[in-house]
Amino acid sequence: MPEAENFPTARVALVGDRSPSVRAHARIPALLEALAERDQLILDAYWIPTEDAEAAGALDGFDAVWLLPGSPYRSEAGAVAAPRTAREQGIPFLGTCGGFQHMLLEFARDVCGLTGVHHAENRPEAEDLLIVPLACSLVGHEGTVNVEAGSLAERILGAERTVERYHCSYGTSPAYLEVLRAHGLRFSGADDDGDVRIAELPGHPFFLATLFQPELAGDGTRPHPVIRALASAAVEHAAKGLARAHA
Repeated sequence: MPEAENFPTARVALVGDRSPSVRAHARIPALLEALAERDQLILDAYWIPTEDAEAAGALDGFDAVWLLPGSPYRSEAGAVAAPRTAREQGIPFLGTCGGFQHMLLEFARDVCGLTGVHHAENRPEAEDLLIVPLACSLVGHEGTVNVEAGSLAERILGAERTVERYHCSYGTSPAYLEVLRAHGLRFSGADDDGDVRIAELPGHPFFLATLFQPELAGDGTRPHPVIRALASAAVEHAAKGLARAHA
């Protein structure tokens, strides 16, 4: 692998309402250190509260956006703005747990035209729920994920079957899957019952979301392949930006 100094430092927006009580948030500093030390992937990470992410241009100039767990977010609008900005601007994006759910919410509303769909955690009284309570909560659970061959997820994970950790109680309503697929979203991972666990957007430089939480893998000293892949995509984005600046 080339020396670390040959890699540019990538600016990454960590979108979420940072809290010491959220285990995924507490893992971030050690994961960033491990990425730098083990993989020579140096990320300059900035926490962006969801209220701040609402503002126009709040995520401009970043080399990656990671919408972290921790829902209900203080601002649904800010949580939805994160994947929208990344999708529209070609910025590498990762959404995990609540980030997965709000990425789907943004795609359904802004790409599919389903402007009336909601998240049951935010609007339990709404009639059109895209994100619904799981039949069985996955808080504190591990589960098998079957990954589609040839997908971005399969290339990252290096396997068509994996066991991942969860900390969530909401998932995707099957009623909307076909319209999401028809507009270009790929559901590339599912559990043994066929319930969606991974989504990605083909044609985008890097756009991936998982209902499971890769930040909870292991003891936090070895970044999960999904996190490493986001870091690699961010560094590549930074390198291209640097090349354009010097062209």
